[in-house]
Amino acid sequence: MLTYIVDKLIGTKSERQLKKYYPAVAKINELEKIFSPLTDAQLKEKTAEFKERLGKGETLDDILPEAFALVREAAKRVLGLRHYDVQLLGGMVLHNGKIAEMRTGEGKTLVATLPSYLNALTGKGVHVVTVNDYLAKRDRQWMGPVHEFLGLSVGYISHDMDNAERREMYLKDITYVTNNELGFDYLRDNMVVRAGDRVQRKLNYCIVDEVDSILIDEARTPLIISGPSDQKTDKYYIVNRMIPSLKIRKITEKDEVNAKYAGEDLSKGYDALIDEKNHTVTLTDEGVAKAEKMLGVPNLYNDVESEWVHHINQALRAHHLYEKDVHYVIKDGEVIIVDEFTGRLMPGRRWSDGLHQAVEAKEHLPIKEENQTLATITFQNFFKLYNKLSGMTGTAMTEANEFWTIYKLDVVEIPSNKPCLRKDDPDIIYKTEREKFNAVIEDVEQLWRKGSPVLVGTRSIEKSEKLSELLRKRGIPHKVLNAKYHEMEAQIISQAGRKGAVTIATNMAGRGTDIVLGGNPCDKEEQEYVAEHGGLTVIGTERHESRRIDNQLRGRCARQGDKGSSRFYVALDDELMRLFGSERIASVMTTLGMKDGESIKSRIISKQIEGAQRRVEGHNFDIRKHLLDYDKVMNQQRTAVYNLRNAILDGASFSERINQMIEETAEELFYQFFNHHHPKQSDFSGLNAVFKRRFTLDLDLSAENTLGKNDKAVLEDIISKIKEVYTQRANYFLEQGILFDEIERMLLLQLLDQSWKQHLYELDQLQKSVGLRAYGQKDPLIEYQKESFNLYQNMMTRVRDLFVDYIFRLQLPPQRRQPVVRQAAAEEQNGATPAQEQHKIGRNDLCPCGSGKKYKKCCGK
Repeated sequence: MLTYIVDKLIGTKSERQLKKYYPAVAKINELEKIFSPLTDAQLKEKTAEFKERLGKGETLDDILPEAFALVREAAKRVLGLRHYDVQLLGGMVLHNGKIAEMRTGEGKTLVATLPSYLNALTGKGVHVVTVNDYLAKRDRQWMGPVHEFLGLSVGYISHDMDNAERREMYLKDITYVTNNELGFDYLRDNMVVRAGDRVQRKLNYCIVDEVDSILIDEARTPLIISGPSDQKTDKYYIVNRMIPSLKIRKITEKDEVNAKYAGEDLSKGYDALIDEKNHTVTLTDEGVAKAEKMLGVPNLYNDVESEWVHHINQALRAHHLYEKDVHYVIKDGEVIIVDEFTGRLMPGRRWSDGLHQAVEAKEHLPIKEENQTLATITFQNFFKLYNKLSGMTGTAMTEANEFWTIYKLDVVEIPSNKPCLRKDDPDIIYKTEREKFNAVIEDVEQLWRKGSPVLVGTRSIEKSEKLSELLRKRGIPHKVLNAKYHEMEAQIISQAGRKGAVTIATNMAGRGTDIVLGGNPCDKEEQEYVAEHGGLTVIGTERHESRRIDNQLRGRCARQGDKGSSRFYVALDDELMRLFGSERIASVMTTLGMKDGESIKSRIISKQIEGAQRRVEGHNFDIRKHLLDYDKVMNQQRTAVYNLRNAILDGASFSERINQMIEETAEELFYQFFNHHHPKQSDFSGLNAVFKRRFTLDLDLSAENTLGKNDKAVLEDIISKIKEVYTQRANYFLEQGILFDEIERMLLLQLLDQSWKQHLYELDQLQKSVGLRAYGQKDPLIEYQKESFNLYQNMMTRVRDLFVDYIFRLQLPPQRRQPVVRQAAAEEQNGATPAQEQHKIGRNDLCPCGSGKKYKKCCGK
């Protein structure tokens, strides 16, 4: 109440933030009079002028009004579109690294041209991120000509591009790209073995379109690049055959509460408990005993290597929590995941931890080998790598707290260009889904008969096809848009505003495409007819877990001052209602003595449903926060490893680091055998042997020849001799026409990559097991932080020891090497013969590789 009064008196937070932008809008409008008379050539010259001014010390903020006025003029000439004042406000919000919330149809795609042009002037690159390949290509083709008119280069990334094409596109001033391609390219760039194979530049400025979808919805699943592991797949088939024999019980939160007060054991008489709300499964004692008998295993929990319990749990989830045509589809003999928020297919993505294989076994498909993580990052940590991040969407205010907590991004609500005329009706609640669907079909038929366009939103492919079948029986022509037909989504959704059009769409499929009354391109006569009959009607057939997704569906109608209406039909056996609060509403319906087919229409009940949604949103935020908390630990390690990799690839000098590695290794080995308190009691034979083996160094140390020397002096002498051997080896390789530092780089890179891969596997195993520490009154996250740090230190020590071991033991192969090109070329320029030809080795000479054998018996064979 207090917030409401303050907002009324001094304006909302967004209104207060926008006030400081209005002077700049006024200045841009004044500049329009100056820019309009200029020729095309004169407009293009402005880009070079802006770059020159930036080079002389002006800032992007200094030239913002002129740059925005220039882009507005270019858009008028190239596209026939002029930025509204509210779009200028949105552009400034994006430039300042914030999120602009703009209603559907307010022209967010055009808004992005303003900050993308301005920030591209620095020459460091701008990424405009979209939710799918179609939008990346469409937006590049649609908005790209504006930037090209002004002399900037524009590109886009699609899934099927090779490395050369990707590199070329990332070098453009402005690149349109999907979040997945962007993230995977980053991971792949940090797996290459040659600097020239990287495709991305440093991450500079990013505008995320549909920012809530990308930074909130998709942030629950990390990006993972994986490779095959050694584990066999036969266990999945074995366990899959067991599942139908297990007696399961689905439980709700209410069941658990009631059982606790009644002292009832919910697991009695059942083999497994399925908790739909928390998406978890639990084997009961009876289930464990049955599984042991069926598998012929004496103790399910003793068989650690086979992990039978893990396989059984994943199979139970696959059978009872993951539904075909809801969570996945079968296409071309493969299980393809359906994005639960957009309804789109996600080819190439696989569930981790054996779940995908369990679903393949369930569907009797060939099981692909289990994968091991090679590289991974969360969207949260990836997008925080940008120097500046911004985003735009129609629905962000409900998640404003999360945007600030995770990304430090402020959300600013931009006023619409024209007042919104949409009428949002209260929810209509029925007892069962059957009654609800009958009511939806009746409503759709009435609207269709009078020629009003209807967009029907569903939560799954299964429900969209069920409604389609009911409409077919009524003889009502319609289009179905779901993950199975996503290739046609833009075309279908763009025509959803035509007279008499009936369109069924899963969630927000087709998002990013405007629905124009009368169709696209618009028929004026049709547009007038549709407008007179109330505009587009949006019908939601089920409330989503998130209010934001519902608001997105509502926002598909009533764009730019159009008429429109929205309403949601809800049944008590809908998933949200069933899991989060249908009891109170059910008791009201029972009290009123309602019969089949009767409904309740109440804003109070709509508020209760929104309360349930808030609880789910909080639960989902906790999931994302949990994921981020664990990834934060890995992120520090990943950043250190990737920085080291890049330094290796970019040719940074490693002499200081290598000296440090040699000194550390020598010191550790020395103190394993040298007793600095009582030097005479030191193990000199062991010390001499280990230094001979590790550094090919004959020390011949004894109590006598170290008499009177302290440990530091002895160690310094040893390190000095080691460095002499190291220098000799480097010179020997150089004499053979081989650059030793190149060998060192490749060796260190290979060892680092192998160790990092093993480290990721160990972290996966640690994260799976660390939750059990809670039973010992320990915080799993703190335990994970401590142990992962120890694992990381062990990994880096292992890399160091292996590296030092190899550089003192590497030998040339028997065949003669050709000189390194740049070495030979340098020598020829100086009038010298290449080093390899200068140095002749006699067959009876000692082999220069350091083996101690004659050359003819070693490398000269």
